[in-house]
Amino acid sequence: MPSITSLLGVDLPVIQAPMAGAQDEALAIAVAKAGGLGSMPCALLDAARLEAALQRFAALDVPINLNFFCHEMAEPDPVEVARWREALLPYYRELGIETELSTTGARRPIDASTVDLLARFRPRVVSFHFGLPESHLLARIKNWGATVLASATTVDEGLWLERHGADVVIAQGIEAGGHRGHFLSDDLTSQATTVELVSALSQALRLPVVAAGGIGSRADVEALLKIGASAVQMGTAYLLCPEATTTLVHRKALQQPGRPAAITNLFSGRPARGLVNRLMRDLGAMSPLPPRFPWASQALAPLRAAAEARGLDDFTPLWSGGKRGTFPGSDAARVTRVLAGQA
Repeated sequence: MPSITSLLGVDLPVIQAPMAGAQDEALAIAVAKAGGLGSMPCALLDAARLEAALQRFAALDVPINLNFFCHEMAEPDPVEVARWREALLPYYRELGIETELSTTGARRPIDASTVDLLARFRPRVVSFHFGLPESHLLARIKNWGATVLASATTVDEGLWLERHGADVVIAQGIEAGGHRGHFLSDDLTSQATTVELVSALSQALRLPVVAAGGIGSRADVEALLKIGASAVQMGTAYLLCPEATTTLVHRKALQQPGRPAAITNLFSGRPARGLVNRLMRDLGAMSPLPPRFPWASQALAPLRAAAEARGLDDFTPLWSGGKRGTFPGSDAARVTRVLAGQA
């Protein structure tokens, strides 16, 4: 089996996790130039924005991981949307803003038109969350030689990914920030720690396993490599970097000692790990109120904007893994080198 670095075309076994809303091309490029694998979240990009990113990446001599979602996209349910708007109405009144019904800015799964666009650029690394795309789309991606990564939160998901064409499995432990990547079961009680999952997947799979979740130091990296990980993937470690687009309220929250975190479905309709804020305290972290993914965030957008303008994080998704605020003041290149044991 080739080494993970040769498989990915990078120098260091360090992957920057794709983080929609907290980065653009700059972070991915900075990590890539430092020798790691930079990643670009693509689920929120329209065709024009994705093409612009692809053109920028094409000018580089290093690969960039392009990340897509594979969820089933249902139309918004009017009853669910109305229920959610009713729950949020007191906050709209408090902030003096009008309620708005919008379905713009929703996270979209990869589709044929997106693959058509990708085929023009033939990216070397493509990754997926919530499973894999339809088999004919995946076949097209692999036919141009792309290495395919995908997230698993259980051994069953890892085995499924191996059977269905993934080249690398990302073991997303329960400590990982942002959206849970589960796709075979919604049962959160089945979610393992990163150490447990890496250990189990490295024994169950023939594919390379990448550890993700709760990684904030070189010691964490070494421990995970020792139990079977071929590489590591971090997101929270990069959130305080100047190249990240992390908001000011999010940066401040990440540096508050002792601030608790929880898995919540309030911000998108799907479980994701972030720091506890007012909305989570008021409505409960896991709630029946939000509409199904991805239709919860649209109604929250004006509340978030109004609160952030006042310096408040009440309605902001403060995604965070188990190790936060560990690299204040460090740029992405230094974070990459430290985690890889090169600094």
